[in-house]
Amino acid sequence: MPDAEDVRRIALSLPDTTEKTAWSMPTFRVAGKMFATLPEDETSLAVRCPKEERDELVLAEPDKFWIAAHEAQFAWVRAKLAALEGEDELRDILADSWRQAAPTRLLEAHPRLGLPAGG
Repeated sequence: MPDAEDVRRIALSLPDTTEKTAWSMPTFRVAGKMFATLPEDETSLAVRCPKEERDELVLAEPDKFWIAAHEAQFAWVRAKLAALEGEDELRDILADSWRQAAPTRLLEAHPRLGLPAGG
Protein backbone atom coordinates (compact mmCIF):
# COMPACT_ATOMS: atom_id res chain seq x y z
CA MET A 1 0.00 0.00 0.00
CA PRO A 2 1.51 3.33 -1.05
CA ASP A 3 1.84 6.07 1.54
CA ALA A 4 2.59 9.80 1.60
CA GLU A 5 6.34 9.20 1.39
CA ASP A 6 5.83 7.15 -1.79
CA VAL A 7 3.76 10.00 -3.24
CA ARG A 8 6.49 12.48 -2.35
CA ARG A 9 9.32 10.32 -3.76
CA ILE A 10 7.53 9.53 -7.03
CA ALA A 11 6.18 13.06 -7.58
CA LEU A 12 9.58 14.64 -6.97
CA SER A 13 11.18 12.18 -9.40
CA LEU A 14 9.11 13.69 -12.24
CA PRO A 15 10.91 16.36 -14.29
CA ASP A 16 10.87 19.96 -12.99
CA THR A 17 8.70 19.04 -9.97
CA THR A 18 8.85 20.92 -6.68
CA GLU A 19 7.02 20.53 -3.38
CA LYS A 20 5.36 23.52 -1.72
CA THR A 21 3.08 23.70 1.32
CA ALA A 22 -0.24 25.38 0.53
CA TRP A 23 -3.53 25.23 2.45
CA SER A 24 -1.53 23.51 5.23
CA MET A 25 -0.77 20.49 3.05
CA PRO A 26 1.99 19.35 0.70
CA THR A 27 1.41 20.23 -2.96
CA PHE A 28 3.47 19.16 -5.96
CA ARG A 29 4.01 21.41 -8.95
CA VAL A 30 5.56 21.09 -12.37
CA ALA A 31 7.02 24.33 -13.66
CA GLY A 32 5.01 26.08 -10.92
CA LYS A 33 1.64 24.51 -11.86
CA MET A 34 0.04 22.25 -9.26
CA PHE A 35 -0.63 18.63 -10.25
CA ALA A 36 -0.99 16.79 -6.92
CA THR A 37 -1.73 17.40 -3.25
CA LEU A 38 -1.76 15.28 -0.09
CA PRO A 39 -4.98 16.23 1.76
CA GLU A 40 -6.77 14.39 4.61
CA ASP A 41 -3.71 14.16 6.82
CA GLU A 42 -1.78 12.68 3.89
CA THR A 43 -4.05 9.61 3.64
CA SER A 44 -5.29 10.55 0.19
CA LEU A 45 -4.03 12.07 -3.01
CA ALA A 46 -5.70 14.77 -5.12
CA VAL A 47 -4.70 14.90 -8.79
CA ARG A 48 -5.76 16.52 -12.04
CA CYS A 49 -8.22 14.45 -14.02
CA PRO A 50 -10.46 15.46 -16.95
CA LYS A 51 -14.05 15.66 -15.70
CA GLU A 52 -15.34 12.93 -18.07
CA GLU A 53 -12.65 10.49 -16.94
CA ARG A 54 -13.06 11.54 -13.32
CA ASP A 55 -16.76 10.71 -13.29
CA GLU A 56 -16.07 7.29 -14.85
CA LEU A 57 -13.34 6.56 -12.26
CA VAL A 58 -15.61 7.45 -9.35
CA LEU A 59 -18.46 5.32 -10.72
CA ALA A 60 -16.16 2.37 -11.48
CA GLU A 61 -14.19 2.41 -8.20
CA PRO A 62 -16.09 4.40 -5.54
CA ASP A 63 -14.06 2.83 -2.71
CA LYS A 64 -10.88 4.24 -4.26
CA PHE A 65 -11.83 7.52 -5.98
CA TRP A 66 -14.10 10.41 -5.03
CA ILE A 67 -14.70 14.08 -5.77
CA ALA A 68 -14.32 16.55 -2.91
CA ALA A 69 -17.26 18.95 -2.83
CA HIS A 70 -15.07 22.07 -3.05
CA GLU A 71 -13.25 20.62 -6.10
CA ALA A 72 -16.36 19.51 -8.02
CA GLN A 73 -16.16 22.40 -10.50
CA PHE A 74 -12.48 21.70 -11.17
CA ALA A 75 -10.90 18.81 -13.08
CA TRP A 76 -9.51 17.09 -9.94
CA VAL A 77 -10.16 13.71 -8.32
CA ARG A 78 -9.13 12.24 -4.99
CA ALA A 79 -7.79 8.75 -4.37
CA LYS A 80 -7.47 6.91 -1.07
CA LEU A 81 -3.82 5.86 -0.77
CA ALA A 82 -4.78 2.71 1.16
CA ALA A 83 -7.01 1.61 -1.74
CA LEU A 84 -4.32 1.88 -4.44
CA GLU A 85 -3.02 -1.41 -5.76
CA GLY A 86 0.62 -0.49 -5.36
CA GLU A 87 3.41 1.76 -6.48
CA ASP A 88 2.79 1.16 -10.20
CA GLU A 89 -0.77 2.48 -9.94
CA LEU A 90 0.41 5.44 -7.89
CA ARG A 91 3.14 6.20 -10.44
CA ASP A 92 0.59 6.03 -13.32
CA ILE A 93 -1.81 8.38 -11.51
CA LEU A 94 0.93 10.91 -10.70
CA ALA A 95 2.48 10.79 -14.18
CA ASP A 96 -0.93 11.28 -15.82
CA SER A 97 -1.62 14.32 -13.64
CA TRP A 98 1.91 15.64 -14.28
CA ARG A 99 1.30 15.41 -18.07
CA GLN A 100 -1.87 17.51 -17.71
CA ALA A 101 -0.01 20.30 -15.89
CA ALA A 102 3.40 20.18 -17.61
CA PRO A 103 4.31 22.81 -20.19
CA THR A 104 4.78 21.72 -23.80
CA ARG A 105 8.58 21.95 -23.56
CA LEU A 106 8.61 19.26 -20.84
CA LEU A 107 6.06 17.08 -22.64
CA GLU A 108 8.23 17.23 -25.76
CA ALA A 109 11.39 16.50 -23.76
CA HIS A 110 9.77 13.47 -22.06
CA PRO A 111 7.29 12.07 -24.64
CA ARG A 112 6.98 8.64 -23.06
CA LEU A 113 6.76 9.69 -19.42
CA GLY A 114 4.03 7.80 -17.70
CA LEU A 115 2.62 6.24 -20.85
CA PRO A 116 1.68 2.55 -20.68
CA ALA A 117 4.60 0.26 -21.58
CA GLY A 118 3.03 -0.69 -24.90
CA GLY A 119 1.94 2.86 -25.77
